[in-house]
Amino acid sequence: MANTLQFDLVSPERKLASAQVTEVQIPGADGDMTAMEGHAATITTLRPGILKAVSPQATLAFAVTGGFAEITASGVTVLAERAIPVSDLTGTLLDELIQEARDLAAMAEDKDAGDKIVNDLQALRYAATH
Repeated sequence: MANTLQFDLVSPERKLASAQVTEVQIPGADGDMTAMEGHAATITTLRPGILKAVSPQATLAFAVTGGFAEITASGVTVLAERAIPVSDLTGTLLDELIQEARDLAAMAEDKDAGDKIVNDLQALRYAATH
């Protein structure tokens, strides 16, 4: 299929998605980005956010809590710490993720980094429910 790239989403437990897509919207730690066919080779870390893989047939959307994305001219591979289909998200699950992040932030030596993760998860909660 012309103008497509291979998208693979993998968590520590299993492969969650594999599809030919036209674009992948990535919540990068340094800002959101969209990868399309022919993209320059890049590796980026992920922040908590919504990852979307778009094709003419469907859009796959996952909430990710962090990880890495490897982008090449012909594909995107995402290694997510945790990835949950947006359709499976609930307020309770998001609240649990936020509380886990708060607990980790309280123990972190770098309080600013811990607070950023909590803020990113709160933004994810807002994005997923609006």
